[in-house]
Amino acid sequence: MIKRSHIRQFLAVVETGSFTQAAARIRVTQPTLSAGIAELERQVGTRLFVRNRRRIRMTEAGGKFLPIARELERNFLAADNFGEARAGNWPDIRLGVLNTIAAPLLERISAHFAARFSLELVEGNESELDGALANGRIDAALTLLHGADDPASAFPLLTEPYAMLVRAGHPLLARGTVRPDELASETMIARRNCELLDETSRFFTRHRVRPRFALRSSDDTRCIAMVAAGIAITTAPLSFARDGVTPLPIEGYDYSRTLGLRLGSRWLDGDERRGQVAALAGDLRADLAA
Repeated sequence: MIKRSHIRQFLAVVETGSFTQAAARIRVTQPTLSAGIAELERQVGTRLFVRNRRRIRMTEAGGKFLPIARELERNFLAADNFGEARAGNWPDIRLGVLNTIAAPLLERISAHFAARFSLELVEGNESELDGALANGRIDAALTLLHGADDPASAFPLLTEPYAMLVRAGHPLLARGTVRPDELASETMIARRNCELLDETSRFFTRHRVRPRFALRSSDDTRCIAMVAAGIAITTAPLSFARDGVTPLPIEGYDYSRTLGLRLGSRWLDGDERRGQVAALAGDLRADLAA
């Protein structure tokens, strides 16, 4: 018999692309996860994943099973919450938050939500938030938007450029825009959560810039603090600039990202809820553009 634990294990592997990360997310050991996936595959009578040393991918059968698993998880969640008498039905909205949104920007956005709804924040990367939306674990996500997003469920808020951030008073700031090769002698910081980590690496490699790295970290606050301390420089969305940290324009480094709200099925079911979010998004756009 297929158990809920099998579904949770399957979805965790799909969303993380890794047995190790999936086990950590759902707080089981990797052998327990592997055994659970093997049992699920036995139950459905086919392989769901192809495993090798470098990556894990779904089989064709796994892709067909994915929407079934997501629907099962949504129903499990509905059963969990059936008849639940939470005071005030808290929270009004479970909001997924992209883990690369600068704290001051998140503060401004969250203040708008808090004025209208009781709020629970769930942090994750883009892939994790997409999975949480699909599974019904969150109602909406503050995340990256792309050109193919459905305008009925996605509300853009802000498009911001990526920039090289340096400490205030850095000698290169006097030059204005600099060529990439002029950064060859600089020490840098690698923001491990950066959505453009690979693209940035390729950009500098094309220009024969192979820097030293003073820090590789998933903690963006720490990375920017080390820039302010003058230890090194790093690339980040412009909203990470703050007192003591200044953007340095680089020729040809013209990447940007669009942040917005993406709604899950619960908040798309009724015109009233969607209208509330549309109004909120409009207020946010005006505030962030000011």
